[in-house]
Amino acid sequence: MSIAATTARETVQIASAGRSRDRNPASMVFLGALWFSLFFGVMVLVVLITDTAIDGAGRFDANLLTRYDSTLVPERTGFRAGILGTIWLMMFTALMAVPLGIAAAVYLEEFADSQKWYNRFIEVNLQNLAAVPAIVYGLLAVAVLAIVGINTRGVMLGGAIALALLILPVIIITTREAVRAVPEEIRQGSYALGATTWQTTWRQVLPSAVPGIATGTILGLSRAIGEAAPLVMLGLYSSVRFDPEGLMSAITALPIQIYGLSSNSQEAYREAASAAIIVLLVMVLGLNGLAIFIRNKFQRSW
Repeated sequence: MSIAATTARETVQIASAGRSRDRNPASMVFLGALWFSLFFGVMVLVVLITDTAIDGAGRFDANLLTRYDSTLVPERTGFRAGILGTIWLMMFTALMAVPLGIAAAVYLEEFADSQKWYNRFIEVNLQNLAAVPAIVYGLLAVAVLAIVGINTRGVMLGGAIALALLILPVIIITTREAVRAVPEEIRQGSYALGATTWQTTWRQVLPSAVPGIATGTILGLSRAIGEAAPLVMLGLYSSVRFDPEGLMSAITALPIQIYGLSSNSQEAYREAASAAIIVLLVMVLGLNGLAIFIRNKFQRSW
């Protein structure tokens, strides 16, 4: 028998053995459990969303988006103030967290000396901060406002600070991963042409890491848009009947209004809260869709 025939025969035997090991009863049971867990989780989510949409179906009208909270006519209550407040909060949160998060990530990944104790201390704490409960960031924002002498409760500045602190570790970690994924050959080629570390980072590394940075940033904002615990600690109002006017303006947010109305005894308010949940879900899915679009649009293969 020739060497080639022997090798082919051994290859077939190894492949057959691998397939048989993959299909033994234990692995098939485990695979079935994984698929059942996935199916169960998705079905529970679909049932919850469907049930919420049915409960709020009677309130999918223009009043839901254009009117303020109403105590006189519950059937016409709206979430204009909450929707606008949420949009403003996301804008100021992004202005505070995104530049700082990207700058910190670039410094830690491209310029910091990993052998220094303080850089290692920062890296360890970044991993821990990403798992801190959201309400803790609300307490931290209250402390920051007290330090700078702002004692007014329920203002946009406090909410933006809390949400910026909440998503800052996420932005830093995802940006570092995006920067780390850029091939080292790009950096070496830039250095070989005489570019400095800053020029290489600004002109080569960051443009190449845009898909990962944008995706991580938008997903961080998607998490912040649905948070209510930090905003409750800051005393954001559940009922506001005017549009936001600035950083020191009293505001409400959609999660706060949903929280307030869902526990109300009147059926009309609970129906409005169910409709507002779907509106908030659409906003979150819109941000996630934007993240997927940016990732696919600017993604590069090395």
